[in-house]
Amino acid sequence: MSEELHHKGILSRIKRFIRANLLAGILFLTPVMATFFFLRLFFNWVDGLLNFLPNRFRPENFLPFPIPGLGLILLFGTLLLTGFVVRNYLGRKLVKIWDRIIETIPLVNKLYLAVKQLVETIFNRSPQDFKRVVLVEFPKEGSYVLGFVTGVAVGETQRKTHRNVINVFVPTTPNPTSGFFLMIPEESVIPMDMSVEDAFKLLVSGGIISPDRKKENQGGTT
Repeated sequence: MSEELHHKGILSRIKRFIRANLLAGILFLTPVMATFFFLRLFFNWVDGLLNFLPNRFRPENFLPFPIPGLGLILLFGTLLLTGFVVRNYLGRKLVKIWDRIIETIPLVNKLYLAVKQLVETIFNRSPQDFKRVVLVEFPKEGSYVLGFVTGVAVGETQRKTHRNVINVFVPTTPNPTSGFFLMIPEESVIPMDMSVEDAFKLLVSGGIISPDRKKENQGGTT
């Protein structure tokens, strides 16, 4: 009986060893492989931009061997030149004309405007736009969401509510660039200690990446 228990104990330890190390391997290699996979797709796509060049101007006609990443240089130059053009007076006029033309095309206008709004939100919004993180009861009592304080409501809002009302942006998940704008009395929100960056990580991941969990993991490894 004791020998049988001994064998079971060994098997149990082996199973725990395999399970723990297999999980650790998956947790480490999955993001690494996914990153390399998407980087490879990106570079292949960027290098494919060279196909838009006329045949006589393509690098393979001048170089003895292909050089990965030339498409990235072409993309960088194109973005730089485009940015220079659209930032001057004539370029801004052309952009407005282009926007008006696109807005008249069904379906295309929706896609174009959605992508444009997303890109402008990502690149133009700075962390300073959000002052601090708060918890707000929304959309009903007893249900809480993360919100970002963007400032203090002024003018008519304060006069008619007779309270210290603040502006709060409540983003959606997993796309935090859209959401709800709320004007809430200061005493009705719950201040949070987490940073704006940690709150964004929590929102985008749907609660998987939590700053508290990160601190617990760090504490467990020390």
